[in-house]
Amino acid sequence: MMDLTRKGEYAIRGIVYLAARQSDQVCLLSDIAAAVDVPQTFLAKIFQQFSKIGLVRSYRGTGGGFVLGRPPEKITLLEVVEAVEGPIIPNRCVTGEGECSRTSSCNVHPVWVKVQTQVKDILEKVTLKDLAGL
Repeated sequence: MMDLTRKGEYAIRGIVYLAARQSDQVCLLSDIAAAVDVPQTFLAKIFQQFSKIGLVRSYRGTGGGFVLGRPPEKITLLEVVEAVEGPIIPNRCVTGEGECSRTSSCNVHPVWVKVQTQVKDILEKVTLKDLAGL
């Protein structure tokens, strides 16, 4: 649903911190976690997810850590939120065909579709560059 969990909040904090660094500056997970007040183990799991989909790149070993996977102006808040929270769904009736038997006769369904579209549009227009104040 549309409730931003602690995981979502932590994910945003961590990746915005990374976005504010120079693009070639590899950041230690411990430094990121301390700077944004997020438990390191929790942030590690989030950044593993981000790494799998290319939002961040990870480097192992001495001098290892994380950098953004793409320039901050190419990563939207929608991508970050959906990476950890899943799709933006204000009501189950907008998840797909057959999810609700009343979709065709429901006067509220178009409202939920509009809410979903507008929330996604807003989050799509905000980039990490915007959030990092670059």
